[in-house]
Amino acid sequence: VQLQASGGGLVQAGGSLRLSCAASGRQFSRLSLGWFRRAPGKEREFVTAIGRSSSSTYYTDSVKGRFTISRDNDKKTVYLKMDSLKPEDTAVYYCAARETIMTYTPTTEDDYYHWGQGTQVTVSS
Repeated sequence: VQLQASGGGLVQAGGSLRLSCAASGRQFSRLSLGWFRRAPGKEREFVTAIGRSSSSTYYTDSVKGRFTISRDNDKKTVYLKMDSLKPEDTAVYYCAARETIMTYTPTTEDDYYHWGQGTQVTVSS
């Protein structure tokens, strides 16, 4: 699986961005997908994930109610809509993928096998 993330940029606090991650290779519908981020000087952390069923979504507490993950199997793309952005959301955002069974959605870095190149999100105060 090859992943290409895009959509990052510079935004003021309170603003919004939508990240996209296009996949190629394996059958997209068989993939669970996640977004992770690495802030300056910190370890990469889990942000959100979506399972093979769009009803299976998980979020880290700090983004609940502000970020929304979604997928479009026809376009082979996963999205991350980020609203009410805060300066602490500043990071490089990575998409990740793994082929899974229907009932399992990985939420840890080690459980993902395929990674995109990252896209920078900078939130100014």
